[in-house]
Amino acid sequence: MDLLLAATETNDLLFNDYALVVTSVAILVTMILALIRAMLGPTVFDRVLALNMFGTKTVLLICVIGFLTKRTDFLDLALLYSLMNFIGMVALLRFSEYGSFREEGAEIGSSAKS
Repeated sequence: MDLLLAATETNDLLFNDYALVVTSVAILVTMILALIRAMLGPTVFDRVLALNMFGTKTVLLICVIGFLTKRTDFLDLALLYSLMNFIGMVALLRFSEYGSFREEGAEIGSSAKS
């Protein structure tokens, strides 16, 4: 009975590993498609959206790889990468909208004294 249970657990483990590998390949394919969209996008906002999708898929891939290797510290890396992706997207959209990262009316080298 124990031998049958061990064989069943081994088959489930192999199936889970195969499922995670297939998931990783699917994520990589969507990442490649997002890069193609970023290169060929007709407008800046299409390119920004494609890069945001690429960053999101990277976070998902990091999580899947962490689950596949049974390393929980990959989830921390994925969270850090998602925060960096969000800040980068906000900065990129601000730069594409205003052409600068500075505040309106702020001059270089001046300090706000009251």
